[in-house]
Amino acid sequence: MHNPGNATQDRFPAQDRFADGAQYIAGRLTKGTSGRTHTVVDPATGEDVLTYELAGPDDVDAAVAAAREAFPGWAGATPGERSDALHRFAAVLAERAEEFARAESLQCGKPLKLTREFDVPGTVDNAAFFAGAARHLQGQSAGEYSGDHTSYVRREPIGVVGSIAPWNYPLQMAAWKILPAIAAGNTIVLKPAEITPLTSLMFAQAATEAGIPDGVINIVSGTGREAGEHLVAHPDVAMTSFTGSTAVGKRVAEVATATVKRLHLELGGKAPFLVFDDADLDAAVHGAVAGALINTGQDCTAATRAYVQRPLYEAFVEKTAALMDTVRVGDPFAPGTDLGPLVSHVQRDRVAAFVDRARSYARVVCGGEAPQDGLKDGAYYRPTLIADAAEDSEVVQSEIFGPVLVVLPFDTDDEGIRLANDTPYGLAASAWSRDVYRANRATREIKAGCVWVNDHIPIISEMPHGGYQASGFGKDMSAYSFEEYTQVKHVMFDNTAVAAKDWHRTVFGDR
Repeated sequence: MHNPGNATQDRFPAQDRFADGAQYIAGRLTKGTSGRTHTVVDPATGEDVLTYELAGPDDVDAAVAAAREAFPGWAGATPGERSDALHRFAAVLAERAEEFARAESLQCGKPLKLTREFDVPGTVDNAAFFAGAARHLQGQSAGEYSGDHTSYVRREPIGVVGSIAPWNYPLQMAAWKILPAIAAGNTIVLKPAEITPLTSLMFAQAATEAGIPDGVINIVSGTGREAGEHLVAHPDVAMTSFTGSTAVGKRVAEVATATVKRLHLELGGKAPFLVFDDADLDAAVHGAVAGALINTGQDCTAATRAYVQRPLYEAFVEKTAALMDTVRVGDPFAPGTDLGPLVSHVQRDRVAAFVDRARSYARVVCGGEAPQDGLKDGAYYRPTLIADAAEDSEVVQSEIFGPVLVVLPFDTDDEGIRLANDTPYGLAASAWSRDVYRANRATREIKAGCVWVNDHIPIISEMPHGGYQASGFGKDMSAYSFEEYTQVKHVMFDNTAVAAKDWHRTVFGDR
């Protein structure tokens, strides 16, 4: 393992925990066998954090075998036993909250105040929620739906789940994938993004410390092309859960189809932010800035397309630009930082290219550049507001995944709702109005898995998260997520001990 520089060591002093490798299989860290390495880089400084051996197909095979071996015992545990283990897990996560927050900030560039107040507490809350959910794996009560027979429905675990998580919320995505799966009695192999594996590995280690048996949770840190595809195609993996871009999601679905796996896909988004002319303008402006810049805009539910009814349009543009200019861009570990870097220089350059191309057909009102003062080594980009783009333009239709908000006007309510629906995506949206009837119409007619009213971005463990259309299918969090990781079995009893003979006689006659 490569040792980090002094600055990185100060930010996250727990590097030694990865000395044995960055694969977590059957309860222990091991080195990958692909023959290639990858270096995790601090996007705020450009310093190396950790160089590790990438997983190859052999590591995936070993992880799946460990999960398959652990499945009968974990699936056979009582709901109460799984619940107790998850409660202990939540307690371990809470005890290590600061370590998780610092690791997440280091590998992703998130402001430490965000990981402390949002990512880590949300993960602990998810663990507590699914600890309770583990006791509520219910089918349907018995009933006599056919003469002389009693039927009931069992919900059972599926088997080994192969999950692939993205780099924008590594800790929370690990939780969203792992917790409902294991609460339902499944075992899992998770492949985090190779650029952000730290907190996924720590999450699995914490589970072992909490008493969750070896092999129930396994982590393979490798590339999507090698480790990811092999995991999706593996014949012993019964279900694939993927979060990432729509383009890659299509490839995942194609590979999974060959072995007829159950699929759960949470894909891209291009969330509309619909502001009617009776909205509280200041509230909408603050909501737009927060919703667009959360996690430096690297969020598939982020506000990306603000449609503002024409009477408020110019004021909204002016006030939003002014508020964006007050956002403090800087070191994620500095107390006053509002916005950290993007996850990598590659991602920063991708975002900058979108904005640079937009200058030929739209107005860049503010931002549109990388800051220089003391930040030139990091993957930073200023909050950016773009106005007056055409509806069919690239910045309106494509997922930028950066701190960029595009604002367009609309005239009638019908037009606003039509424009909100004018992309292939359907993950999240928000509507801003003081009129309950207007807002209610928007929640009905906007095609998205979540529609906020007079707010944008909050999520809670008890409610589902997932999309429509090109944003995928299936739900994370909530009881709906729990059910995703189960299969339904119909059980029927003959109450008379002669019904089978009667049925046979009906079909085949007396013989």
